Amino acid sequence: MSIRLQIAAMLFMMIQAVLFFAGTLLLLLSPLSDDAMALMPWVVAVTALASLPLSWWLAPRLRARTWRREGAMEALK
Repeated sequence: MSIRLQIAAMLFMMIQAVLFFAGTLLLLLSPLSDDAMALMPWVVAVTALASLPLSWWLAPRLRARTWRREGAMEALK
């Protein structure tokens, strides 16, 4: 398993939690709150699907070695 996948897996859980909270809050504060129990599976699915690419995109940015190398390359230009 690659390092990027391992970091993305850990990030996925944190990003999912934040997006789920935001989605639940928006659902409960909207006029759709009467149907919240029926719409909650949609909130879970949408936030899970949104968390996947976001965690994959953020994973390489959490590797200090990568940032150090890119910073050094920028300094040489």
